[in-house]
Amino acid sequence: MPRLSDTMEEGVIANWRKQVGDKVNRGDVVAEIETDKALMELEAYDDGVLEKVLVGEGETVPIGTPIAVLGDGSGAAAAEAPASAPAPAAEPAEPAAAEPAESASAAPAASAAPAQAQAQPAAVPAEPGAKPKASPLAKAVAKDLGVDISTVTGTGPGGRIIRADIEAAASAAPAPAASAAEQAPAAPAAPAVAQAGEDVEEIPLSNIRKVTAKRLTESKQTAPHFYLTSAVDVTDLVAFRADLNERLQAAGGPKVSINDLIVKAVATALKANPTLNVSFGGDKILQHKRINLGVAVAIDSGLVVPVIPDADRKSVSEIAAEGREKAGRAREGKLKLDEMTGGTFTISNLGMFGIEHFSAVINPPEAGILAVGATKDEVQVRDGEFVARKIMRMTLSADHRAVDGAVGAVFMQQLTALLEDPLRIIA
Repeated sequence: MPRLSDTMEEGVIANWRKQVGDKVNRGDVVAEIETDKALMELEAYDDGVLEKVLVGEGETVPIGTPIAVLGDGSGAAAAEAPASAPAPAAEPAEPAAAEPAESASAAPAASAAPAQAQAQPAAVPAEPGAKPKASPLAKAVAKDLGVDISTVTGTGPGGRIIRADIEAAASAAPAPAASAAEQAPAAPAAPAVAQAGEDVEEIPLSNIRKVTAKRLTESKQTAPHFYLTSAVDVTDLVAFRADLNERLQAAGGPKVSINDLIVKAVATALKANPTLNVSFGGDKILQHKRINLGVAVAIDSGLVVPVIPDADRKSVSEIAAEGREKAGRAREGKLKLDEMTGGTFTISNLGMFGIEHFSAVINPPEAGILAVGATKDEVQVRDGEFVARKIMRMTLSADHRAVDGAVGAVFMQQLTALLEDPLRIIA
């Protein structure tokens, strides 16, 4: 199982595109793998014949775990591998935030399953006094479940401890003795929540949702969020968009949405306020020279954020075309890894669902995210008279470690001015 993203710890075999006995050429797509970010194609690194599939469709395994055997078709390699001394899986590389992510087509052979055959190992106890070999996922699960990893017998390749071993050890652990207080009679408790198989259906988390949960939990725990909300009069923006689309259609160009205009306006405001286009780096602030805007897209398996690089240098029409094309491929699970990384600021728009106002969680390692609500008709007082105007509320969530409140306020002030005078967005 190769590492196909910088945050990937395990992968799911979604589909085998080649079957046992099929001839494989270097560069052929042999399988589809669901990572923590997308569904990606795994290309063969060598020519040969697919002799054995070690991991079935739908199974999840840590990176570095052998998933198939590629040989010359004779199957001799499998027979030569001694069952008593299976070759251990490569130690998975720990993901690093600053390390460039690798694409499926360019992943080095060292991170993929070995080409030589390997027998499925039996459980191999750890040697006395030796530090047990365990996947990063198994270590994390052991910590969460309170399992002493040195007491666990590994059933993975080469005796490696995997998540299933940790979970089995946790299930087999004896329940702690009840205290005297616990043994005392108690008043009847409320009915327990129904378990799976009764009135509750268990829905396994997709890799995307697992990583989303982990990263956003870390974001809320480590980044002190502060929130700034502005009510923007977008009456002129709505009229401007309608007029612009008429002109674009007459010229054979693509339509633009309100969100496309917001993306361009945010890019323009960030260019004027580079102190918000940053990341917190521990003992330093990382100032991004490019303005790469992520646009959150909801898909069936979770949330992905396609990135529009250099949004400040692109026209509204270019942003519209690129955003629409990437959002479509995101829903199909066909986005490439480099199309979801490198963002410096994110926009999340729930206005199409009628949500008027919300606060979004910062997408690390960025320092800011803009939550955009729906446009509603509201009555306001203008020159002493009641008038109906179209109002849209936006909320900036910012990391207070890297961004001061006044910096965020100036950004929102300038963004509001741009949206209320839409000609300045395309100027």
